[in-house]
This record gives sequence, structure tokens and C-alpha cells, in this order.
Amino acid sequence: MRKNRLYLSPPHLNGCELENVKGAFEKNWIAPVGPDIDAFEQDFCTYTGAKHALALSSGTAAIHLALLVSGLKTGDVVFCSTFTFAGSAFPIRYIGAEPVFIDSESESWNIDPEQLRTAIKKELKKGKRLGAVIVVHLYGQSANLNDLKNICDEFNISLIEDSAESLGAYNRTMHTGTIGELGVFSFNGNKIITSSGGGMLVGKDKSKIDMARYLSTQARESLSHYEHTMVGYNYRMSNICAAIGRGQLSVIEKRIRRRRQVYDSYKEKLDGIGGIRFMPRDRFGRGNCWLTCLEDTGEATPECIRLALEKENIESRPLWKPMHLQPVFASATAYCNGTSEKLFKKGLCLPSGTAMTIDDINKVTEIIKEVFRK
Repeated sequence: MRKNRLYLSPPHLNGCELENVKGAFEKNWIAPVGPDIDAFEQDFCTYTGAKHALALSSGTAAIHLALLVSGLKTGDVVFCSTFTFAGSAFPIRYIGAEPVFIDSESESWNIDPEQLRTAIKKELKKGKRLGAVIVVHLYGQSANLNDLKNICDEFNISLIEDSAESLGAYNRTMHTGTIGELGVFSFNGNKIITSSGGGMLVGKDKSKIDMARYLSTQARESLSHYEHTMVGYNYRMSNICAAIGRGQLSVIEKRIRRRRQVYDSYKEKLDGIGGIRFMPRDRFGRGNCWLTCLEDTGEATPECIRLALEKENIESRPLWKPMHLQPVFASATAYCNGTSEKLFKKGLCLPSGTAMTIDDINKVTEIIKEVFRK
């Protein structure tokens, strides 16, 4: 067994983070506000091409604010990828809206445009008020934004991109997260870059980002005393987290290249063995390969592989359990074709950190091959 655990996607520091944090400490910018926050937002816009950005405490907070500034109300329908992490969907319930889950297409594992079109038409026939579509760019691979945006435009529905997993990924020539009305990113500790926790909301409409900024700081009015005319939230990123994020962002392209190399190494060594297939890559533009994910179609179950890796102190994880199968969403409407349920039952995320060595990758692949030999 390995002495040091091989994690699924651990933070990978480069040294700039510590220098930035030291600078913040030396200037006493350890309060929630500070110059690193403004700089991080500007750096993020420069890198992604986003028009406006707002640094927040989490990606989930960013989705919550995106829904609020999009004007959604209690009872509105919000269409959401079912094959995702719960943070994509929970904010729908925060605002009292109604989640409607949409299944994936097998070609990309991302939300199926035709399923979405069918869902919109059926919900309209029910007399529902349509609010927004939350499309998730799963595991760092872009969804079919061309078709999805056309559908949203056709029915006059806001498109919100959950790009929590896809920083640095492209849809054709544009960064994911910058094509819809609003985009959401995460800097959780397991993402391709981290700020020790945090998120970013980006958008084309300055007034929406300004409103989100206002709501994220407890909706305090610009007066000498504390005055509030709306309910606000404590969602702003801290200056220290922003300092870390700036250091991480400076090496994002290097991190993407390494994640793609990890994917390539796994695919070269495992593709086709025992029926293994990998998540499709670059279907609609360059993916960041945040996690390398396989679909096992052979006799060995993903759980057998996971347990064999765990025995050697190596972390792996099942693919996302679809939201329409989660007990908390048992009453929600879902439009399904079976793709996400199949992937959940037959899929696995492999260790994909950028600090992995070739020996690490070889160890993982040999364990998986041994499972199939047995």
C-alpha cells in the first residue's frame, strides 16, 4: 500500500500564492475586502474574455445570485442538467423555483438539447412559467452550447453556464462560462485551480453583476450607517482567498496541459481493455480534462475497481449520481433517456491531479488491469 494517499484532484501550488498572501499580510489586507479581490476579478476577465466578474465565496453562491439577478420568482421552472453535483441544483430550491432535470447525450455526457426542447414544450403546455436553463460543462468538457443557446433564444429563456468544472475549457473559440447571459466558476480545493474555496460569477450585463455585487455584501446601501432595503447575503470572497486565486490563475494553462496529458496517458494504457471507454473529449471545443473519467462496459464493475484502488490508498470516485435519483429531488420532474443512469452505474473518476507522476499513473493502470485479469 502507498504510504502517501493519492487523491482524486488535490490542490497544486506553484509558490506565487504564498508570495501574494505574504503581501496581503504585510499590508494588513486580511479583512474580507482588499485590492486582491479587484485584481483577481480583472485577471479573470483578462484570461477568459468575460466582460464583468464578481469574486464570491463559492460556485453555489454564484448560481444562487445568477438566478436572483435573472429575475426568477417562486414557482418558475428552471431546467438543469441532471448529471451533475448537487450544488448546480440546490440554489433553484433556495429561491422557491421548480427544478426540472434534463438527461445527457451519450456523445458528450452533457445535457441533451433535444431532451431540453421536449421538456420546454411540455412544461409550456402545463402552463408553467419558464425561468432559466442551467447547463453544466461536465468534468471540464463543453456542452453543445450552439444548439442550447439557439433553443434558449427561441423560447426567450436565460442561459446560465455552470462552468464550475470547466475553467480554461473552450466552446469552439470562446471560453465556457462566457457565452450565456451569466457564467459560474468554482475554486473549491479539488478544482483545476483553487482559492482555498470560492467562486466567480461573470456576465455580459454590468447591471446584473452590479446587482449581484450589492446582494453579495448583505445588500447594504451606500450610507454611513447600515441601511437595508432588500435581503442580502454574505457571499463575497475574502482578500486572502483572492490572493491565492491570483497565484493559481497565473499557471492555469500549464495545469490544463498537464490534465490533458494525464487523460492521454490513461487512455493510451487502458482504452478498450475489458471494454473500458473514456469520456468523450473536445466534442465541442478544447476541454480542460479536470477529471479523467471512464465508462466500464465489461464484467468488472466500477466498484470493484474503486475498492482495488482504495486498498492501495488511491482515491477514485463514482460518476455523479443524477439529481433525479437523489432523495431530496424525488418530487422533481425529469426528462430522461437513460444515459445518466447508465453512466452512474458504469462510470468512475480516476485520480487526475496535475502533480501526479508517471509512476502514479502506471500504478493506477496496473491495478485496473489486474482487476480485469481476475
